Amino acid sequence: MQNPPILWSFRRCPYAMRARLAIKSSGQTVELREILLRDKPDAFLATSAKGTVPVLNLHANVIAESIDIMHWALGQADPDRWLNMPDAGHDLIAQTDGTFKTALDLYKYHVRHPDGTRDTAQESGAVFLRELNAMLDDQLWLFGHQTLADMAILPFVRQFANTDRVWFDAQDWPHLQGWLNRFMTGDTFAAVMHKYPPWQVGQDRVLF
Repeated sequence: MQNPPILWSFRRCPYAMRARLAIKSSGQTVELREILLRDKPDAFLATSAKGTVPVLNLHANVIAESIDIMHWALGQADPDRWLNMPDAGHDLIAQTDGTFKTALDLYKYHVRHPDGTRDTAQESGAVFLRELNAMLDDQLWLFGHQTLADMAILPFVRQFANTDRVWFDAQDWPHLQGWLNRFMTGDTFAAVMHKYPPWQVGQDRVLF
């Protein structure tokens, strides 16, 4: 491919992670440019108006939201039928990106906030996680088979779990914990979490 789209990414960012998951599932090829958030290249800042990842440069236009990148990739090809889900899946993604992400940030970065923030944010996030656990009671994935909702939400659940893994593992959420474990031990997750050195001007391109 002479001129593939360019995906600016940061390996551990859950937004960038879910973009890579959809691109991998769709079978599309992009040029992956890994960055360090503390040392953003000028070429990245020229592409990303907000200075955030992921950003997909299609050359004719730029997609700057992770969920839009997922829809772009799956719109090219959706062999795993991730888009075959009810409207409730889109509602769950919106909830993840809204109230759950707010709780996650307050929980993960509680030292930046007043005392008591951590426990309040932990419980706020747990409300959503209990809902997901209930949905997974009799099925492996949120809507029976793996969908966009699973892959858009799981990177954020992973980050929440890793904030205090001992606490998370001690919760009575067997279905949620099994769901997260299936994700983290799956081939697709392993494929999108390969470590690449930070992009530099003039380097050989990395096709993903």
